[in-house]
Amino acid sequence: MTFSRRSQVGSTETNALTLALASARAEARFLDLTASNPTTAGLPYDQAAILSALDQRAALVYEPQPLGLASAREVVAKRLGIDPARVAITASTSEAYAVLFKAFCDPGDEVLVPSPSYPLLDWLASFEGITLRRYPLVYAGSWHVDVEALARAVGPKTRAIVAVAPNNPTGQYLSAHELDAMLAHELPVISDEVFASYPLATRRSDRLATVVHAKEGLVFALSGLSKLAALPQMKLGWIAAGGDPARVNEALARLELVLDAYLSVGAPVQHALPELLHAGELTADAIRRRTKDNLAVARAAAAKHDLVTQLDVEAGWYVTWRVPATMSDEEWALTLLREDGVYVHPGYFFDMSGAHLVLSLLTPEPDFRDGIERIVRRIR
Repeated sequence: MTFSRRSQVGSTETNALTLALASARAEARFLDLTASNPTTAGLPYDQAAILSALDQRAALVYEPQPLGLASAREVVAKRLGIDPARVAITASTSEAYAVLFKAFCDPGDEVLVPSPSYPLLDWLASFEGITLRRYPLVYAGSWHVDVEALARAVGPKTRAIVAVAPNNPTGQYLSAHELDAMLAHELPVISDEVFASYPLATRRSDRLATVVHAKEGLVFALSGLSKLAALPQMKLGWIAAGGDPARVNEALARLELVLDAYLSVGAPVQHALPELLHAGELTADAIRRRTKDNLAVARAAAAKHDLVTQLDVEAGWYVTWRVPATMSDEEWALTLLREDGVYVHPGYFFDMSGAHLVLSLLTPEPDFRDGIERIVRRIR
């Protein structure tokens, strides 16, 4: 039997860190500083409001609308301050990527993505039969896009540029200058903005909260319930289009065609969207407090340690520590897990070079504080 190359699982070998993690989980004896699931992170949820939102008679009627129900599109548009006609509802941000890749790319085409960033993009591109080319994010006291390197990465097969803003895990917003540099290549810009509502500091004046208000070119802002309302299980995201109106209209016609073939967003969650967003504010506020508190703990610990540098972060759920290059980041992570009972992501998971550890600020505060103390003791 022959399977597609794009669905190949990859190496069946299990690396040492994965084996050590499996062992630690079996013994339930470690602190997990990689938390990414808000529903299991000890956060408050307005359970009654969430469950009540799903109890709507309107959900019993099937109304196939490729771009999403008008009521759902209006809610998203109101939050962004745009025309509902520029919004498409999807089942997730991952599906939003897939829809956009289908609309702009044929198999063999290329899309530019930032590095470091989240590894899920590799799989999403592979499933569409397209190739990713990376442009670097450079750290010099803060993170920024190397716009000259990005320009060199643009080739004849390039069909779109992806920006993750705030980036995961580096946490920087996109600047107006960086967006202009991207749009100068006459390519659509896809901006993943799922962490935009989780600032960790006052946003700098040159940083953009969203790209959707661009007047030129073609831009798409992606977000959804997963991060905005801390409800990943509800499976609803969106694409908001901006830029030149003629280009926006043509793009939305293409998106509508693709989405019409799947109609994957359920009616209950679309009807519930206004109430879910409102109910989610309780949890989102708690996340904002926790991530800022944990960031302060990490910053104070790093400031007292000559061998640790905490990289600047503007928003999101993660912070990065640069640690001594006496070991690789995988060896640091492995040692911390085996010897100190702390699980962290090595930087290479996100395509970082050098010795870096990525820590989740979503971790419950006592565990985070304990974990930071163990890491500091190990590095000494």
